[in-house]
Parts: sequence; C-alpha cells; structure tokens
Amino acid sequence: MQAKENAGGFVSYAEKMDGQKIRARSNKFFDHFSQAALFWNSQSDPEKDHLVQALRFELGKVEEAEIRARMVAILAQVDGTLAHRVAKGLGLEVNQKLQTPLNMSIPADGSVKEFQPKPVKKNVGSSPALSMANTVKDTVKTRKVAILGADGFDDIAVNAMKKALTDAGARAKVVAPRLGSLKSAKGAEIKADFSLLTASSVMFDAVYVAGGEKSVSALQKHPEALEFVQEAYKHCKTIAANGAGAELIRACGLANGAAQANTKKHIGEEGVIISGDNQAGKIASEFIKAMAQHRHWSREKKLHPPA
Repeated sequence: MQAKENAGGFVSYAEKMDGQKIRARSNKFFDHFSQAALFWNSQSDPEKDHLVQALRFELGKVEEAEIRARMVAILAQVDGTLAHRVAKGLGLEVNQKLQTPLNMSIPADGSVKEFQPKPVKKNVGSSPALSMANTVKDTVKTRKVAILGADGFDDIAVNAMKKALTDAGARAKVVAPRLGSLKSAKGAEIKADFSLLTASSVMFDAVYVAGGEKSVSALQKHPEALEFVQEAYKHCKTIAANGAGAELIRACGLANGAAQANTKKHIGEEGVIISGDNQAGKIASEFIKAMAQHRHWSREKKLHPPA
C-alpha cells in the first residue's frame, strides 16, 4: 500500500527552477588508485606476500604477454614495489607509462582526456582496519570451527570443547569420514555435520582433532583428514588436539607441535595447541585465545610460497 497525500504520504512539489542542466562527475570519480594504494599500504608483510602471489598466479594464466605488461603498468600506479614484485614473477620489466586511453567509458559529448584517471600525488597513508594482522583481536564470535572425529571419539572431550566454543560465540561443526551419527568410545552419539568428502579446511577458521584412539586411527586412514589439517596449518589457522588426537597432528608432519604431545603440559606453538591428557576443557581456553588471533603469520617464514 502507498500512502496518499491526505494520509501523510510523500508528494513531489513542482518547484520552478532556473539554470542549466549538466552531466558532470566529481573529480573523485577519476581517482582510480588511491583506495588500492591505501589497501596495499595497510597490509602486513605476510599479507603483502599473499597479494603478490595471488597477482602472479592470476596474471600468469593470461596468455597474451601484452595484457600482462599492461596490468603491471596499472599496478605501478598503485605502488612501485608491488608492481616490481609482481613483474619479477612474470619475467617482465615495469613500464611506468600507461597505454592510453585507460578509461573507455566516455559519454558521447565527453572529452577522452577529461575522463582519464588522474594520479593523486598526496600520501594516502594506511589504515589498520584493512589488515587482518593489524585489526583488533579479542573475540571468536561467528568463527566456524571444525571438530574432526570418527566412531570411537572421546565424547567427554568433544562436549567440553563444543560448550566452550559455543559459550564464546563460535560455531562448532563435526566433520567425519561419513554423515549420520557417530558413536563415541563410551556409546554416546553425536551428529556429523559434514563428511570429509563435502568439507574442506577453507570453510573453517580453526580445527580441533578429537581424542579417542579408534577415532584417530580411522581418520588416519583417510588422506582427506590429513590434508584437512595440513591445509589449515598452511593457511596459518589455529589447530588443537588432545589425547590420541595428537597422533593425527604428528601424522600430518607437524612435528614441532606434536613432539611434546605425550606430556601433561599444554603447549601452544604458532597456533598449534596440544595436550597429552584427554580433557579438552583444559585446552579450550588456550584454543579460543589463539583463535582470536585469526591467523598465525609467523608460520609464513616456514612456508614458501605461502598457501
């Protein structure tokens, strides 16, 4: 229903006006590079590495060398260091001169020259809000956590971890070799939310490997489970395990974190948190604290190139 005038509805007023009607844009519309420069300036070193690798990857698939060179020239308008790093991976030299006209969207009555990007000479600075590494890290609300388990899992530990994550505002989802209900070592049941066939670590912010020897033994027989944990590690995400779950971490080749898995001490090394006992509740607080960091960028020094 649209309200009428007598009901207080909006009514246009035909006001008489003098002047010329023109089609024009603010000069801000022709600043094509300041926002990109601000974003690049705001990134941490690992994040810049990711951006460079991503641009090399995408432009490396472009078959026309001329197009690759043109894109590198455009990147040079954003930041010279960015352009040179991308160009090095493409085997190119940076050409600072743009192939013009860059903007081809020009009105019929417009001048080609007037509608081209105009370089901004002022320093655009940086903003911590644009960087994952530099933003505030004090919550895990809405974070999605994968609990890896199979039949024979430690239900006491899983329930303790799920409760701690839920209370902190995170979402815990069980990922198993199959869908349906899983049976714990003590006969309790839990629903599998995803199977290893339909889920991957990129869908989650962190991973917890449930204890239970039978459960871990079953997971080790699935290459997808090992890949799940390894990929999460390469993406600098938080990983936790307790009890027999540490064996899966060791099987993934993450020896630094698993070396002390048989001790009673809770450890946290670059976001890999392992406990030798079977009480996940004891490491839940460390897991949540590490998750709040979102990513553990120090791992990038060990990963070349970054995932």
